[in-house]
Amino acid sequence: MSEVFIGIDPGYAITGYGVISKEGNKYSVIDYGVISTKPEMVFEERLLAINTKIAFLLDMHKPDYMAVEELFLGQNKTTAIGTAQARGVVIVEAARKNIPVYEFTPGQIKLAVTGYGKADKNQVSQMVKSILHLDEIPKPDDACDGLAVALCLANTGVKFAERAVSGYQYGRYGKREWI
Repeated sequence: MSEVFIGIDPGYAITGYGVISKEGNKYSVIDYGVISTKPEMVFEERLLAINTKIAFLLDMHKPDYMAVEELFLGQNKTTAIGTAQARGVVIVEAARKNIPVYEFTPGQIKLAVTGYGKADKNQVSQMVKSILHLDEIPKPDDACDGLAVALCLANTGVKFAERAVSGYQYGRYGKREWI
C-alpha cells in the first residue's frame, strides 16, 4: 500500500510544494511546483491565494501526511514574519482536512535527503533528482525544495518525525506549559 506525502517550502512570495508516493522503498513523483504571489497584491490576498491553492492540491492529491520546513530566522525579521504567516495558512488547511503535519529544520531535510546535514543546495537537488529517478533537477528551486521536504518525511517515517509545534511552542524545547 502506498503512502502519499506533500512537502511544503513556505514563503509568501513563493511557496514550493512537492507530492510523492512511497510504496516499500520505491518513490514516485506525483506533482510539484510553486505557488507565486505578486508583490503588488494586498498581503491578505497573498495569504488567501496560497491557502486556496493548497486547499486545491490537498483535495486533488489527498496526501496522507504533510511535511513543512521549519522557519529559519535570519537577519530579515520582516520576511520571516510574512513567511511564518504563509506557513500558518498552509498548516491550517491541512488541519481542516485532518492531515497530520510534521516539521523539519533545513539541516534535518539535508541529512535525510543527502546523508549530510550541511549539504549545499546543488547536492540536495542532485539527490532529489536521483532518488526520484527524474531526468533533470526539478525547477524552480522552491519546487525542488518542496520535493526534498516530502522526501525527508518519507525517509524519516512518521513514527520518528516531530509533529509541527512551531519550535517555540510547548513540548519541543522544554517543559510543557499551558498559557
